[in-house]
Amino acid sequence: MTTRAPAVEARQLIKTYPGDVTALNGMDITVEPGTVLGLLGPNGAGKSTTVKILTTLARPDSGSAAVAGHDVLRHPDRVRRVIGVVAQNSGADPVATGRENLRLQGRLHGLTGRALNERVAALLERFSLTDAAGRQVKGYSGGMRRRLDVALGLVHRPEVLFLDEPTTGLDPEARTAMWDEIGRLAGEEGLTILLTTHHLEEADRLAGRVAIVDRGRIVVEGTPDSLKGELRGDAVHVELREPLGEAGSTLLRGALAALPGINETHLDASRVSVRADDGAAAMPALLGALERAGVGVAAATVARPSLDDVYLRYAGRRYSDVEAEAAGHLALAGGAR
Repeated sequence: MTTRAPAVEARQLIKTYPGDVTALNGMDITVEPGTVLGLLGPNGAGKSTTVKILTTLARPDSGSAAVAGHDVLRHPDRVRRVIGVVAQNSGADPVATGRENLRLQGRLHGLTGRALNERVAALLERFSLTDAAGRQVKGYSGGMRRRLDVALGLVHRPEVLFLDEPTTGLDPEARTAMWDEIGRLAGEEGLTILLTTHHLEEADRLAGRVAIVDRGRIVVEGTPDSLKGELRGDAVHVELREPLGEAGSTLLRGALAALPGINETHLDASRVSVRADDGAAAMPALLGALERAGVGVAAATVARPSLDDVYLRYAGRRYSDVEAEAAGHLALAGGAR
């Protein structure tokens, strides 16, 4: 039995930027043919840098990578012929029509005549853009423009499709429609897709396998169900009325460690998260321990494990906190420009 080579394979990618900023710190990726791999991580984790290297738009400082068996450094032209790319920012010409954008993309890939016309018509129909095909793209809604971006990436029938944050900026209805289309691409056509996203729900819904990225490296990889299944029991989250000091954190850790059925504990200034064999049964004892420690509780929840809990376990940080930190850095950078 012949084993098919990975559709995407990268080993020990390192990439730094001026100012001693490390974007990738030993990134390893393997994407099997016909699968969807979701690179999940907050903004600034290294996802887009990885895509730029794999699509020949950037060079790593060290490491190796191949797409569809073609080395991205030695044979970049071969790589470009077998990939489709949907970047975060739309690549469509806003003053051209949807049909004109698709025809130009097709010609760039060598399509002409009847083959080009049939391919453009098929893509317009598939992405529900036929009625808008003669309108300038600048008049499209966000969802329509994003569907056109995906259609542009598929004109030449690529072997591997890269989707870099494909639903950024879309409203919930347009995001759901895009999720449905990506699901059809993977299911009906067996297309290999590498999807980058910072949406936990998006990765959970679309990706057959998820690789969680933190600080330029993958900290854990697996199917969403298997990753969540590794977290035994329930996730119990408690929001505190006031931030804990260092002394309070030490006292509270000791109190929680003595509780039965508690497997893991994560504390920060204003929240406590634990894993419990039975969350509902553990909740009264947990709240009692907090009360005895003089810690006021604002809210408490019990839930089955989520990818947010997986991120907390393997990255040692809450996903929402890292996202907020990244947003703050972006805001400061924008203000500095």
